[in-house]
Amino acid sequence: MECMETLLTRRSIRHYLDRPVEREKVERALEAAHWAPSGKNNQPWRFVVVQGREVREGLAQLTVSGRIIREAPVAIAVFMDKEVSYHREKDIQSIGACIENMLLAFHCQGLGAVWLGEILKNRRKVETMLKVPHTWEFMALVSAGYPARDGTSTRRPLEEVVVWFKNKG
Repeated sequence: MECMETLLTRRSIRHYLDRPVEREKVERALEAAHWAPSGKNNQPWRFVVVQGREVREGLAQLTVSGRIIREAPVAIAVFMDKEVSYHREKDIQSIGACIENMLLAFHCQGLGAVWLGEILKNRRKVETMLKVPHTWEFMALVSAGYPARDGTSTRRPLEEVVVWFKNKG
């Protein structure tokens, strides 16, 4: 898939086929995530891949997006490792780039994915459920699988979101 086509056609996918996702495709998406830029190349992201129904059900109970997590064959919890963090806001931005790389990599492989954030209201419960080190802070959950439906989206015209600043002279 050509780069701009990938960027412009990726959509949040919230409905999945009842079909397992090959481990190689998940690993490829994680590799793309891992190559996101980070300040001082500190790579603050950490991942927990959840494929088992029981744990996904536990996660599903912590968010209004539970149906998506139950239906997706793969859920990836994304964490920030506070031990390697040097600047909280910058590292959170890096993790955002990491998640976007992951979403694009899933899309390139014919899979669909969605970035779930509402579950953050139960950050501590997720950290406990997934038994992560105390230095890991939960940042987001990405659900992925083979799409059962196409995603849709619209955007405001660029003129509404871009200001071109020009110096005089």
